[in-house]
Amino acid sequence: MTLEERLQTDMKQAMRDKNDVARDTLRMVLAELRKKEADLGQALSSDDETAVLIRAAKTRQDSVEQYGKAGRMDLVAREQSEIAVVQSYLPKALSESETKAAVTAVITELGLSSKKDMGTVMKAVMARHKGQVDGKAVQKILSEVLK
Repeated sequence: MTLEERLQTDMKQAMRDKNDVARDTLRMVLAELRKKEADLGQALSSDDETAVLIRAAKTRQDSVEQYGKAGRMDLVAREQSEIAVVQSYLPKALSESETKAAVTAVITELGLSSKKDMGTVMKAVMARHKGQVDGKAVQKILSEVLK
């Protein structure tokens, strides 16, 4: 079953369960997937689909921060619920220790040691663990490890 089929099936189930948050979130994600497919003019690869899901989660996370600053806890709760729905379709995220191990492995493999190599390491880690690591977490670990 493709991701789009899975999203469609889950959206129909959310409708039956009267789960408004899941239904609305899945509709938005499906629309974003279709828009991306139309923009590219071809069927989406799994990397493209993952990128759309990551962007959807990140957008909602940004909204959580903005609503939190504005004191809108009702909207924060809804956005967090939407994030949980989107993340259920993403690959399992690496823990902090697993992320650190992945970063260290790339640094060792590439034989890099200075802060000016940070971009090279970032690019390699993010490519190898697409959808599994947070860029900010990788950047933090790199600033600790590289001198």
